[in-house]
Amino acid sequence: MSDIQQTASDLYEQFSDHVDVTEDEIEERLDRLVSEYKVPLSEARRSVESHYLDEAGLERDDIGSRGGNETVQVEDVDEAEQWVDITAKVVDLWEPRSDSVGQVGLLGDPTGTIKFTKWAKSDLPELDEDTVYRFGNVVTDEYQGRFSVKLNRTTTIEELDEDLEVGDNAETVEGALVDIQSGSGLIKRCPEEDCTRVLQNGRCSEHGEVEGEFDLRIKGVLDDGEDVHEVIFNDESTESLTGIGLEEAKQMAKDALDTTVVADEMRDRVLGRYYRVSGPTLGRYVLANDIEELSAPDDAEAVLIKARSM
Repeated sequence: MSDIQQTASDLYEQFSDHVDVTEDEIEERLDRLVSEYKVPLSEARRSVESHYLDEAGLERDDIGSRGGNETVQVEDVDEAEQWVDITAKVVDLWEPRSDSVGQVGLLGDPTGTIKFTKWAKSDLPELDEDTVYRFGNVVTDEYQGRFSVKLNRTTTIEELDEDLEVGDNAETVEGALVDIQSGSGLIKRCPEEDCTRVLQNGRCSEHGEVEGEFDLRIKGVLDDGEDVHEVIFNDESTESLTGIGLEEAKQMAKDALDTTVVADEMRDRVLGRYYRVSGPTLGRYVLANDIEELSAPDDAEAVLIKARSM
């Protein structure tokens, strides 16, 4: 069975009770997006899923994954919109900022911690701090490189009479900042509720063409002479690193009629400098929570030449 056929089968299982559709029709829709429009299969799946959600008049949280989910640990969560099971301790609970949120906080297991959100409309039991639960059918999410999990009306929660050691998934790396990758500088994110995807040519992979909201980000590469480390700086850490805030960046882009000038200016200010960066690791990235500029090494000129050549 091909990947497209397997995806069609999974979607059919999700929607067969809600819309009048065959597995072949779903496969044909997926194949057209992948083969004719060259859309990655993961994005094609989200597009087809959104189509049938609209047709059925359902919310995404109304349709959970059927069949057995993969049981994961915190460090395994490195992709958005995956239905998974997870066993974790409620490490911390925060005050929700929205009436739509029932509870929000941190879950932890031996591999690290991750943010969770439990929707008010989900009608799930209240969670207690320092208590271990087995969560079934939660969906993963991502914002600015930070992954999280959402508890919805299809989620099952089982309290466990056990303790769980919570690990620290933070990492400290240092080196010369030798590259600022594509997708850095002044970017736009999808403004739809609970969606913060970075727009590509004005399009969100899930919601299509939208009027995005400006944000700052740097996807950088640190090189210590032996290893390279990919690092993500969010809006606050980007401003701390470069001295360029969001309003200044928007004005720069407005004056030049070009958003790329922001990333170019950032490159001029920070490439070749030496930094120590600390933060949690998500996938291949270190998220820059703490930044310290270090003294330049003896061969700083060689480092700068390397940075400018990338």
